[in-house]
Amino acid sequence: MASTAPRYPRDMSGYGADTPDPRWPDGAKIAVQIVLNYEEGGENNLLHGDAGSEAFLSEIVGAASWPGQRHWNMESIYEYGARAGFWRLHRLFTDLGIPITVYGVATALARSPEQVAAMLEARWEIASHGLKWIDYKDFPPDVEAAHMAEAIRLHTEVTGARPSGWYTGRCSENTVRLAAEDGGFAYVADSYADDLPYWTRFGKRAQLIVPYTLDANDMRFATPQGFNAGDQFERYLCDTFDALYSEGQAGAPKMMSVGLHCRLIGRPGRIMALKRFLDHAMRHRDVWFARRIDIATHWAETHPPATDPPRPSEMDKDTFVKAYGSVFEHSPWVAERAFALELGPAHDTAAGLANAMARAFRSASPDARLSVLKAHPDLAGKLAAAKRLTEDSTAEQASAGLDALTAKEHEVFTRLNTAYVAKHGFPFIIAVRDHTKTTIMTAFDRRLHNDTDTEFSEACHQVERIALHRLKALLP
Repeated sequence: MASTAPRYPRDMSGYGADTPDPRWPDGAKIAVQIVLNYEEGGENNLLHGDAGSEAFLSEIVGAASWPGQRHWNMESIYEYGARAGFWRLHRLFTDLGIPITVYGVATALARSPEQVAAMLEARWEIASHGLKWIDYKDFPPDVEAAHMAEAIRLHTEVTGARPSGWYTGRCSENTVRLAAEDGGFAYVADSYADDLPYWTRFGKRAQLIVPYTLDANDMRFATPQGFNAGDQFERYLCDTFDALYSEGQAGAPKMMSVGLHCRLIGRPGRIMALKRFLDHAMRHRDVWFARRIDIATHWAETHPPATDPPRPSEMDKDTFVKAYGSVFEHSPWVAERAFALELGPAHDTAAGLANAMARAFRSASPDARLSVLKAHPDLAGKLAAAKRLTEDSTAEQASAGLDALTAKEHEVFTRLNTAYVAKHGFPFIIAVRDHTKTTIMTAFDRRLHNDTDTEFSEACHQVERIALHRLKALLP
């Protein structure tokens, strides 16, 4: 049955505290990936059938679109990128032997055959940057999909090969889904969510995301509060590199993306800053300069998408309760209430789902929580002796050696259990996986003397700890 509970699609957890080792080729400590955006000739322009002129990412900071008019100054700034900036960058990267990825707007590529030939001769990857360099936020999904299909067709016609990567840039909430549903992209780059590639799913299809950047990006030369001079850009790139390189040396390598535009960094007053950064990076050992398709191919081979069963946030209610209904001892209602919360990818881990279930437990009435406490067996009690504990409780008590007590130890536990229940009205509860037999007995004796309100709070806390340990056995 389909879930009617609220679900939150954003993934706020990602890889968490311990990022996977990307195992970059030759033991590289960092993958440096340079993107050159080729948009000149694909921007908003009456000549391109658009309603007004371009207003984004030029020397005219704060420019506004001119409805129904051509903007001669804006056009010539974009033309500079194609006529001069591109070739300056082409010389720089080919002289240094650094492979790069081009985000090519299909209509821009079609209007720049010499530049396309130079890209191909240099063996640069040419990924798709959409059909036109326009904003797709208000496009209906079917129209955006039609533009995407035409971008692929035109790109293939102009370059001789279908693009393996996709980046719209000025995208809609549907862009990544539409690119994934196309089924032909090794990666999609419309994300800024991580320093490593990651997989996302749309239905049964796993799509690799190779995140891009808007901070280590020369676009900030054309935005308020951005870079005013080349040395600011250089310093920012070097600091980014140094931080990520240090993480790589510490055993957690990452990917550094650098975003460039022909009409911005291609200016003579800025390109030397880029060159100094490249010199800085090349002076380090174990640096992998890669095209985006190389990173995607490596990741798909080294970290293929998981084929795990449905995640908690993707389950229907019956499946969810069957899987997690016993996490709180004999109290499936906790799982039922947790299912009704706003679950999402962040709850597909042990810590995440434990938090959701703890919320459901904490918000319940005192009587409902008391029922959970009373559902727990005595430690080393009659049910244990009769081997009538749940599988989880049996394993937990055995982990602390409570299944192998001496006669004297068993006598002590029996006395403490009887006195504790008589005083507080519920069994003594402790997350035994946090303890040894000795520390359990010490805690038992100490807590026996607490008042009942204090013990009720402590027992509830211990129930949540037990649930977390149980979920760790079920989820990553």
